[in-house]
Amino acid sequence: MSLPMEKEQRTEALSRLKDSRLLREHAYVNGRWEAADSRQVIEVRNPSNNQLVGTVPNMGVRETQKAIQAASDAFPAWRDLLPQERSKLLRRWFELMLEHKDDLALLMTLEQGKPLAESLGEIDYAANFIEWYAEEAKRVNAESITSHLPDRNMQIRREAIGVTAAVTPWNFPSAMITRKAAAALAAGCTMVVRPAGETPFSATALAELAERAGIPAGVFNIVTGGREVVQELCANKTVRALSFTGSTEVGRLLLAQGAATVKKMSMELGGHAPFILFPDADLDQAVKGAIGAKFATTGQDCLGANRIYVHADVYDTFIQKFTAATAALKMGDGLEEGVEQGPLMHERALDKCASHVADAIAKGARLTTGGKPHALGGLFYEPTVLADVTPDMAIYHEETFGPVAPIIKFDDRDDIAAMANDTEYGLVAYLYSFDNRRIQTLSNALEYGMVAVNTPKITGAPIPFGGVKQSGLGREGSRHGLEEFTELKYVCISYEAA
Repeated sequence: MSLPMEKEQRTEALSRLKDSRLLREHAYVNGRWEAADSRQVIEVRNPSNNQLVGTVPNMGVRETQKAIQAASDAFPAWRDLLPQERSKLLRRWFELMLEHKDDLALLMTLEQGKPLAESLGEIDYAANFIEWYAEEAKRVNAESITSHLPDRNMQIRREAIGVTAAVTPWNFPSAMITRKAAAALAAGCTMVVRPAGETPFSATALAELAERAGIPAGVFNIVTGGREVVQELCANKTVRALSFTGSTEVGRLLLAQGAATVKKMSMELGGHAPFILFPDADLDQAVKGAIGAKFATTGQDCLGANRIYVHADVYDTFIQKFTAATAALKMGDGLEEGVEQGPLMHERALDKCASHVADAIAKGARLTTGGKPHALGGLFYEPTVLADVTPDMAIYHEETFGPVAPIIKFDDRDDIAAMANDTEYGLVAYLYSFDNRRIQTLSNALEYGMVAVNTPKITGAPIPFGGVKQSGLGREGSRHGLEEFTELKYVCISYEAA
C-alpha cells in the first residue's frame, strides 16, 4: 500500500508520548533514517481496535544489502574499540531505555496489544540485557592451555564473528532485540535487525536511543520489510551469524536458506510446555503459577503452558480453582486500567483457538469456561479452560499460541515424564511439587532446556535461555549468549631456536 494511506487519522493515544521523536516511521541504516526507494509502506495497527499507529518502509533486497554493507564497514572499528568503550556505550543505551520507559511501553502496547503493565515489565526486562552485556563486554577472555609440545605457548581466545543479523518476533518486540543485539555488540560484532512487521516501532525506538547513546553509524541497523529482507540476511555471505526467534516451521526454513553460506545460527523456536502438578504442592500457588504460565501475553508466548497435567488426587479441586481464576481475568484494550488480557495479533490466531476448542469438545473434552470470541469483538478471544483433554486431540500435540488451557489427568501409574516428553519441542517445563527426590528425578528426566520448579518466572539476563530438540539451537542471555556471536581462535607460538 502506498504513502497516501498515512493520512488516515492516527490513534489518539499517540498524544500521550512524552517524546514524540521515539515514534520513527523509517528504517535506520548506517546512522540515517531512511524510507524505501519504492515508497511502499507497511501499516501498523493497534490489534485492540484496528486504529492506525503509523507506517514503516517495506524494504527489499537492495536496502538490506545496503544495511549489511554498512554493518561490514563499521565492523573493524567497532571490533577494535577497547571493551571498556563498548561497555560505556551499551551502558548509556540501557540508561536511556529506563529514562524513556513509559514511552517505550506505550508504543509497545499500541502496536502489540499487550496490557500496559506487561509492556512496562518487558521494557525493564529488555533493558536488563543491555546492562548485563555492558558488563560482559569486559569479560570476553582469552585462555591458555598446558602445551603438549615442547617450547610452545598455546592460547585460545574468542573473537567477534563479524556482521550478524537478528530476525525478531512480534510477541516480545523489545526484549527479543536487546537479548540478541546487546550480546552481539558486546562481543564486538555489528548487527542488522529485521523486526516483525506488526511491531516495528519498538525496534525503531531502540535505534533512536542507540543513536542518542553514541553507538556509531552502521553498528546497529533496523531494516523493516518482509520475506525478501529475511532471505537476503540468510543468503548473504557477509552475514556470518543469524539469530532468530519464532516458530519451529520458519526456523527450519531459515536453517535451509543459511546452509549455502554455512552461517552460524542460533534459534529460539516453538515451546508447547508441559505444566505438571503433584498433590504435595501448594494448590493455590500452583493455580496462580498456571495462570501466569498459560495466560501471559494472552497465551502468545513460546514459554506458555500448553499441556497442564494434574494428578488425579487434586484434579477436580484444581479445575474448580483454575476455572474461577481464568474466568476472572479482565480483558480489554491494553491501555485500560486493570486489564490483564489483550487481543490476539491475527485473525488466524482466533481461528486456531476456535479450531482447537471445537476439536477437543468433539472428542470428549469438557469446557469449563470461555470457548468463544469475546464480546469485545475483533481479535479478542475468551480465556478458555478445557478439562479431560486426551492425546487424540489436536491441542494435545499442537501449540495453540492463544488463551486456551488444556488440562490432562494423570495418576501414579502413568509415566508422567514420558507423557511430557512426547513432543518435538523442548523449551521449558513447569513442575509443581515439594518432594525433593521427585524434583531431582523429574528435572533430570524432562527433555527440556529449562525446568521451572514451583514458579512460572525464570527468565532474565543472567540465565542461559534456550531449548532442546526442535525448540532451538544455542542459548541467549548469560555469558553463553556471547558465544553465539564469537569464534574460537587457537594460537600456537614456538620459541624453538632455528
